[in-house]
Amino acid sequence: MQLIIKKDSDELARAVADWLVTYINDVLQRQERFTIALSGGSTPEALFKLLAELPYREVIPWDKLHIFWGDERYVPLDDDRSNARMAYQTLLNHVPVEPTQVFVWPTNQEPDVAADRYANILHTYFDGYNRTFDLVMLGMGDDGHTLSLFPGTEVVHEDKAWTNAYFLKAQNMYRLTLTAPVVNKAAAVAFLVAGPKKAAPLNEVINGDYRPDVYPSQVIRPTDGELYWFVDEAAAAQVQPS
Repeated sequence: MQLIIKKDSDELARAVADWLVTYINDVLQRQERFTIALSGGSTPEALFKLLAELPYREVIPWDKLHIFWGDERYVPLDDDRSNARMAYQTLLNHVPVEPTQVFVWPTNQEPDVAADRYANILHTYFDGYNRTFDLVMLGMGDDGHTLSLFPGTEVVHEDKAWTNAYFLKAQNMYRLTLTAPVVNKAAAVAFLVAGPKKAAPLNEVINGDYRPDVYPSQVIRPTDGELYWFVDEAAAAQVQPS
């Protein structure tokens, strides 16, 4: 695990953008495509806006990227709450990415069907590979959740299926999500965490006892990949060296 701490959210976004450019280009020295799962949330949104600007827009080989999402609300693509819509508005509409490179959750299907279809896409896409994504980008909520793995939900303990759809009562809506088994097979996982409300849960996730029902982000432990935590000083305020 690597912990990278930056002064504030602006410096954090720039540091992640710089790292991402280097990592993508390094990987593409060895293979023909780069697969990435994007996250929703305010911190990734700032990163996406930055990547759509110069110089980043011109130093990433967009035609080699294949883009997925870690989770999604069960809403239409044009809904303001859609993670995919946010990524399109802030990044994908501004860079040369073809529709065939982008794999959105099929929220025009019933939730269980959508989850199964996404799982089938992933299994077909990664068939024959020991790893899944080259990079999974994640956020972490004030409650320690990541993806749509919320405290106290059964999906936190999923150990076989790569996707899941379930009704989250607290939000009165269905959520579609990747699960720990597929994320933990990634070559790299990068959490982006900012803000003082994240300080206590971040320390618990990194240094606390293993309690995934309370802090679901703890289930993200790449088995043969790298784990990065990109955080700002406010979020890192309570993190003690392990």
